[in-house]
Amino acid sequence: MPNFNGVWSLTTQLQYRSDWPVFVQPRALFLGGDTGSKETVIQFIDVTTTGNASDFGDLTAGRASLMSASSKIRAVAAGGNTGSAVNVIDYVTIASEGNASDFGDLSSTSQEGTGTGSSTRGLFQLGLATSNVNTIEYVTIASTGNATDFGDRTTTAAYGQDSAVSSPSRGVFSGGFISNSVNIIDYVTIASTGDATDFGDTSVTRYGMGGASSATRGVFGGGNTSGDTMDYITIASTGNASDFGNLTNSPRYISGTSNGVRGVFGGGKVSSTRQDVIQYITIASTGNATDFGNLIASNFSLTATSGSHGGI
Repeated sequence: MPNFNGVWSLTTQLQYRSDWPVFVQPRALFLGGDTGSKETVIQFIDVTTTGNASDFGDLTAGRASLMSASSKIRAVAAGGNTGSAVNVIDYVTIASEGNASDFGDLSSTSQEGTGTGSSTRGLFQLGLATSNVNTIEYVTIASTGNATDFGDRTTTAAYGQDSAVSSPSRGVFSGGFISNSVNIIDYVTIASTGDATDFGDTSVTRYGMGGASSATRGVFGGGNTSGDTMDYITIASTGNASDFGNLTNSPRYISGTSNGVRGVFGGGKVSSTRQDVIQYITIASTGNATDFGNLIASNFSLTATSGSHGGI
């Protein structure tokens, strides 16, 4: 293997392009939410450090209960509630700051769904349309355009919040609400299309939790019951989730994402009080969360994503 010292011809550089250093995007974005009104704000953190979130720009409209997915380059935010459910999809370039642009539309209005994806595809389980739905749709993140049907979840669970996680090949959806909280986990193969398959169960029935993942492990935190609970799965296998540790507080409608090493959870609601807390974990270990910093404002029903999550 070359050491890349000295002068190399372009031909030789291309010959060894698989050995080039890979830039890992350390940014995580928190988008939208409810601060007492439906939020337009997009904010960001550097996941590798600690500290408070900074302003990134604005969504095309203020909305809560939306969902997101991202590649290394681009983040997309879909659906949500502006006062009523919408089908809009926005996008931003993660490495820059600025306002979102129109990407396309979901097939129907959607709120309280959940999103995940790979480096190329974003997947959205629509959650609540006019009623609970099990519809999964997808977009090609590098392009723009309307979402396309992918298949169906095993259940019509809404209020998933940010509870979906992924490896580069597999998307996993967990929990939610039908007539009561559920503990269902199911999965899809991101590069194909088709209906989801049963994976196992979370340790408690809950909705409104956040998710964070590495390429191998997914962690689910928060929710409406046992709100400080975190549990984890090995994404490549199937089976029930295991105890990971506890969050620093007990929020529901919390958002979660990762840089593939560290998981971060932000916002949420404890009882009737909105939260501005950001906290983090090391995904490869188990243990309780640690304080990271604060969001710009207390906020719940926001969504989070990053340019280096477990699906990338």
